[in-house]
Amino acid sequence: QVQLVESGGGLVQAGGSLRLSCAVSGFTISNYHMGWFRQAPGKEREFVAGVERSGYYTDYADSVNGRFSIHRDKAKNTVALQMRSLKPEDTAVYYCGAASAYGLIKASSGYSYWGQGTQVTVSS
Repeated sequence: QVQLVESGGGLVQAGGSLRLSCAVSGFTISNYHMGWFRQAPGKEREFVAGVERSGYYTDYADSVNGRFSIHRDKAKNTVALQMRSLKPEDTAVYYCGAASAYGLIKASSGYSYWGQGTQVTVSS
């Protein structure tokens, strides 16, 4: 059974940091492209960061580039999103997803599996 379980969300002041984690079961993360998305109230789900299945290539949304970083731990079968210099506009529910296609995938429609999400709230 495939499961993606996010954790690590919470309330943080602007300028602070959080580390989100996505624990995966049912498949090996090195066989999938893994990504983080977020969805704010009233907005569509948007791409945040992704790591291609080899682990050599990563991609970031312009809005988070230089502040967020995605990391894989193959031994633990987890994917983390390290977030620094958080801004109020980063407030959203953050989702972990897995895509079976090759390459870097930014479209949410390309993802086969999703976690339940974890809330991140950044206060000003």
